[in-house]
Order: sequence, then structure tokens, then C-alpha cells
Amino acid sequence: MKFSLCMIVKDEAAVLRDCLDSLKDIMDEIIIVDTGSTDDTRKIAAEYTPYLYDYVWNDDFAAARNFAFSKATGDYIYSADADEVLDRENQDKFKALKRVMLPEVEIVQMIYVTEQINHPTENFARDLRPKLFKRLREFTWIEPIHETVNVNPVIYDSDIEVRHRPQGNHSSRDFGVFEKIIAERGALSDRLMGMYLRELYKAGTEEELRTAEGFFERALIEKRAEAKELLCRQIIAVLLKIYRIADEPISVLKVALCEEATIPSAEMCMELGYFFMKKEDFEEALKWFHRAGYDCESDIDVASSGTSAFMALALCCRKLAKSPKFKALPQREYELEHSRLTQQAAEYEQLARDWKPVEPTLIN
Repeated sequence: MKFSLCMIVKDEAAVLRDCLDSLKDIMDEIIIVDTGSTDDTRKIAAEYTPYLYDYVWNDDFAAARNFAFSKATGDYIYSADADEVLDRENQDKFKALKRVMLPEVEIVQMIYVTEQINHPTENFARDLRPKLFKRLREFTWIEPIHETVNVNPVIYDSDIEVRHRPQGNHSSRDFGVFEKIIAERGALSDRLMGMYLRELYKAGTEEELRTAEGFFERALIEKRAEAKELLCRQIIAVLLKIYRIADEPISVLKVALCEEATIPSAEMCMELGYFFMKKEDFEEALKWFHRAGYDCESDIDVASSGTSAFMALALCCRKLAKSPKFKALPQREYELEHSRLTQQAAEYEQLARDWKPVEPTLIN
């Protein structure tokens, strides 16, 4: 089997060499498409391949990847980003896969391992992603009667681990692309909307959130008419965050009373908790953070039902311990209450440190 590496890059000089060093002995050809680098990316790429192409960036990652794929001649195409690397063990696994690869396999999935501390929009440290693709797919007829073409790809879930080492948060770049699509088409696919919601909720600035406000207000009406309950709940969580940051209590109340919020998500509870914390109603905030951590499931940010909830509970306890309400108590009662709340805060902080999300099952 012949393997082609296809990459799109821009200003990746800091990481590109490590990526290519980990793949050069596996790939039969390396195709690199540069979308406008101003650093040494092109110079480094030229050390590894003569197949270096320029591509005028148009805010369309799919178009750029399709262009790169069109240059490949191998039996299979491996798609990589510059901030990915394979260690020695997984290089050996990849080489072994290449030796025994069955031509029936059309997609190979690999375990994508993300360094969470540098990637705020990811929920899990490990997940399966399609990485290796058969370049030319062969269609076959199936069923002895009422025959049809088999359109389901043959997918193999490998145990190869791809280490993702992001060099900063690219969310602002992504938001620009989302906004352009919305401006041109007026809508997003459900898949893209889910990704936009997650990135906005987890990493959006106040300005980026406010920019999306009108779009998601319209989208809530549309998705409600389409009975897309999960998307509605995700939109509600993001709108709650927007309204809470903007200090619009009437809007918070209206969206919090939506039918889809009857059984709230952890994110909805977190936003209501933050809302009451901002109003210095720490006892009410505690109730909502407790629901997020103990009673609800997350729809967008898995930490909303774990680390984030427990840290918010701890902060609330510490704020409450210093509040005028308790300071007005007789000295002995105040000391006891202060000690209780401080101890409770420490316990919540320990829970936050110990909490780990339940990772999705990778390989059956």
C-alpha cells in the first residue's frame, strides 16, 4: 500500500518539523498546502517534500483539504495537522498497519489524544477520529433483490494514538469562519451549530458571544419548530450566558422558563448560579451550582457537571462565609458558621481536583 500525507498549514514553523519527523518514514509522499505563511513554514516543508503548493485562503477548511487531497496519488491518504505527532511506539503501530492493510478498509480511525490544558474547547482527552482514508472508493452492489449500492464505508478502529499538541487557542479564528458562513448562508448545519455552540460557550469572549446573540435567538425558534430538543437546550445555555454577562435579568428569566429548560442541563444551572452570584445572592447560587454538580447532565461542557460546578460551589461557600449576613451573627455562631463553610469549600475544591470526565468508549 502507498500512503500519502496531506496537510494544510499556515505559520506552523514551531511545530511542523516534529510532525513531519514522526511521519516521514511511514509516508510514501508528502503533500503540503500552504495558505499564506509568513514564518519559516515553507522553508521547513521544502526539506521534506517537493510537493509544496500555495492556496489562497478563503475561510473554507474543507476546500483547502479537498485541494490537498486532489494532489495525492497514494492508495490511502493520511490527514494531519501540524500540531500532531506520533511517538515511536505509535509510529511502529502505523508501520505495522501499513504492512497488513486490507484493501476493503476505507477509513481508519485513530485515538486522538489532546493536551487539555492547551485546548479549552475539547471535552475529552481521548477520542476516536477518522485519520486515514482510501483515496479511490470502490462501490459495490448489495442485496439479492431490490439491490442497492453499498454506501456505508468499511471503518477500522485502530489503537494508534495521535498526540495533539495545540499551540494556543484558535477559537477566535474559527468564530470568524462561523460568522462568515452565517452572513453568506443565514444558517449553519446542525453539526456546525453544535460545534459553534460548544466553542462559544467554552471559549467565546463577551464580544464574540454578543455577536452571536441574534443568530441564536432566531435559531432557537427554528430548532424548536424542528423538534431539535438537544440543540434547543444547547442554544438556551449559550443565550443564558450571553444575557447573564450583559446583565439582562428579564431575558435570563424568559429563556430560563422555556419549555426545553424544564429539566435543566448542567450548563443552564451553572449560568443561573453565576447570575445569582453576580447579584451576591450566594445562598441561591449555591442551590444552582449544587444541581449542576449533582443532579444534572451536561449538554455542551462536560466539566459543568464536575470540576466547574465544584469550584463554583467552593467559591460560593467562601463568599458566603464573608458575607454581612453571617458577620452579623453573635461571635460564637459566626465562628462556627465560618468554620463550616470554609471546610465545605475545601471539600468542594478537593472534589474539583479529583473529578475526571467519563471518557467515551474508544474501541469495542
